[in-house]
Amino acid sequence: MTARFAGKVALVTGGGSGIGRATALAFAREGATVVVAGRTARNLAETVRLIEEAGGRADAVTADIAVAADVERLVGTVVERHGALDIAVNNAGYLPTPAELADLDEETLVRTLGINVVGTWLSMKHEVRHMRAHGGGVIVNVGSVVGAHLTIPGAGAYGASKAAVAALGRSAAREYAADGIRVNTLSPSSMDTPMSLLEGETEAERTERAKGMFPLGRIGSVEEGAGAVLWLASEESGFALGHDLVIDGGITA
Repeated sequence: MTARFAGKVALVTGGGSGIGRATALAFAREGATVVVAGRTARNLAETVRLIEEAGGRADAVTADIAVAADVERLVGTVVERHGALDIAVNNAGYLPTPAELADLDEETLVRTLGINVVGTWLSMKHEVRHMRAHGGGVIVNVGSVVGAHLTIPGAGAYGASKAAVAALGRSAAREYAADGIRVNTLSPSSMDTPMSLLEGETEAERTERAKGMFPLGRIGSVEEGAGAVLWLASEESGFALGHDLVIDGGITA
C-alpha cells in the first residue's frame, strides 16, 4: 500500500468489472477510500471484497447512471457515508452491437447516447456541484479512441457517444477550472476485457487479431488503463486540463 491518495475519497462508476474494477483496486492500493457504483450489486460486492482482502477501504452503491435520481442519490450517498468526494472516475458505459448507420435502430441509438452521453453528463453535473461547493476535486471521464480519434464501420452510435464524452469533458474543464476542479478524459482502445471480444471470438483468437492491428502487437491491460486514470487523477498531472489522453498501442498513430 502506498499513500499517493491517502485521505481521498474516490468514486468509480462501472466499478464492477474491467477498467473500473482495476482502477478501484489501484486507488485503494494507493490509500484512497473507494466507492464503486454500477447496476449489478454482485459485481460491485466482488470488487469491494478484493479491495478489503488487500487491506483497502471500499464501499458500493448500486445505481444506474442514465437515471437522474440514481446519480443524485449516488453522489449524496458517497458524501454522506464518507464525508467527501475528491475524485470521480466516470467509467460506466455501454457498447452496442455493431450496426451500420442505415441499419441502426432508434432504440439502440437512444440507449447508447442515454448511458454514455447523458449518463456522463449527469455524473459530472452532480460531482461538479459538490466539488464546486467544497474546494474542488478531480474528474476523469473514460471515453474511447473510437469516435474522437478513430472511425470504425458499424460503430457510429458508440463513436458518436464517446466523442461527445470528450467534448463534455473539455467544456467542463474550461467552465470549472477556476473552482479548483480539474477534468480530463482517458481514451483507450481495446483492452483486456470481455467487451473487446468479437462475437464468438475466443481470447486466443483476439490475441492473434491484435498482432496484426496494433503496432505494439497486443491489446492493452486493464492495469495499464487504471494506471493512466490514476495519473490523470494525481497531482503529477496537475497542469493537465481538458486533455484527452489516448492509450491505444499505437493504432491511431
